[in-house]
Amino acid sequence: MKKPTVAIVGRPNVGKSTIFNRIVGERISIVEDVAGVTRDRIYSAADWLNYEFNLIDTGGIELSNEPLLDQIRMQAEIAIEEADVIIFLTNGRDGVTDSDEQVARMLYKTNKPVVLAVNKVDNPEMRDMIYDFYSLGFGEPYPLSGSHGLGLGDLLDAVAESFKDMNLEEEEDDSIKFCLIGRPNVGKSSLVNALLGEDRVIVSDIAGTTTDAIDSTKVVEGQEFKIIDTAGMRKKGKVYENTEKYSVLRALKAIDRSDVVLIVMNAEEGIREQDKRVAGFAEEAGKGVMFVVNKWDTLEKDDKTMNNFIDDIRDQFRFLDYAPIFFVSAKTKQRVHTLFSNIQLISENHAMRIQSSVLNEVVEDAVARNPAPSDKGRRLRIYYATQVAVKPPTFVVFVNEPELMHFSYERFLQNRLREAFGFEGTPIRLITRARS
Repeated sequence: MKKPTVAIVGRPNVGKSTIFNRIVGERISIVEDVAGVTRDRIYSAADWLNYEFNLIDTGGIELSNEPLLDQIRMQAEIAIEEADVIIFLTNGRDGVTDSDEQVARMLYKTNKPVVLAVNKVDNPEMRDMIYDFYSLGFGEPYPLSGSHGLGLGDLLDAVAESFKDMNLEEEEDDSIKFCLIGRPNVGKSSLVNALLGEDRVIVSDIAGTTTDAIDSTKVVEGQEFKIIDTAGMRKKGKVYENTEKYSVLRALKAIDRSDVVLIVMNAEEGIREQDKRVAGFAEEAGKGVMFVVNKWDTLEKDDKTMNNFIDDIRDQFRFLDYAPIFFVSAKTKQRVHTLFSNIQLISENHAMRIQSSVLNEVVEDAVARNPAPSDKGRRLRIYYATQVAVKPPTFVVFVNEPELMHFSYERFLQNRLREAFGFEGTPIRLITRARS
């Protein structure tokens, strides 16, 4: 199922970041009683009822020529453009302001579902203040108290109602879907063209040239692959994101739709902090992963260059130690032809199912080699294991007391499963439960 995107927008200092943190359940956005604190869009995954969605917190929209406020407004415009549903947040204590009406005029033009929320309605006696907000033209206003967490359920119910009118089901097909993610100008578009064998995507040294996410199809030895190229941001001839601000939301959307994620890096620049951030999205989503180091032809190399690069990747990306590493050149096509077969292998590993009898033989052997830990005289006992899901492979291990399953022993069991079954390129999940 596709994840819809919800953006929280409104003028400054109406409590957007507080509501954002309440919905996602953790303090991600900076909350400060000063207009303009949230300058960039902030993203997180969230869920309500049976829906998972991406949530965007935005800087307050202030229609001003002051440079910072102008940038905040542009960031909010991008979020509005990307969103499927918009939460229009206002401040009940202030009533309807001219700025609220200006934001409303922006939202009228989107033709997207808008759920109107009135924040800072902190007690029942204040509920009468919401009636003025009907004048904004978005139907029933939902009263909220971000500081006390009141009213969020009704608001999210209304958001979920909007999801029902969307086509969130993905068509079933046998193609292997993969995307290329990475910082701007690492050569993603050049690599897509090299994989396709034709110039399907515009290639430029100017970051942000790719204007939209483009799906392309390629059949290799009877297997169909669908390539999702993650786009940069360009709107109305103006690049809103500089070269170090990767278009996170579009990367998240591409990752959600993919079976395998190619993390593309630039051999000339080495590893940057942004590479780790982007890779973290793929790992959290439970997708198959491989590293692709592009522009390998441009380096002066000796017999240690490749091994040193591999060591750096393993050191910087310890959470992706299962992901294979490939060194290619989109320009010369060096080793590009090896990617499809390895993408297929990772996709098969990502969807692998293990028979329970075989799985338990491996677990029993692992426990015999390295007995389970004990704590204060209590020893962990593992009764049996079973696979409950694929994409990624997910296993439930039934034990006497789940709290005795130390992280290090869980890691040991994961490594034994990898030794026995491969699972190259795919995360595996272990869930510990008490046997009833």
